[in-house]
Amino acid sequence: MDPLRSWRPGLAGGRGPVLVSVTDFTCAHPSDLPKVYRAGLTLRRAWPDLQGAVGLWLWTKPLQLRSGSVSVWESREDLHRFVAWPPHVAIMRRFRDRGTVRAHTWTADGFDPAETWTRAARLLGQAGEPSQTAPR
Repeated sequence: MDPLRSWRPGLAGGRGPVLVSVTDFTCAHPSDLPKVYRAGLTLRRAWPDLQGAVGLWLWTKPLQLRSGSVSVWESREDLHRFVAWPPHVAIMRRFRDRGTVRAHTWTADGFDPAETWTRAARLLGQAGEPSQTAPR
């Protein structure tokens, strides 16, 4: 699936500077991967209503027990507001002892979807793009 077509837009336009956040969760147990991914889909449904959210991709590498997101924000404050959002906090608490999470952030003068995805895939150490299973 083409990651650029699985983009979930938010309210923000992303016309000015943006903050990109890349998360990579590795499950300790195979049975947790579907649960973690479904939790991500739950957050994804709310994406269009989140303040400062430009958009989001979800990704997964099932054979490596990995999944995560590439999210784009208008500001660091918008990302921090999301991190503190009660539904996100509840999910993080639920899975905090079920694997390892890594995160990377960077800023850009503007949002270029192809460039953002390419840089995120590089950070994730992928030879190609992660398998996409998020609905369009």
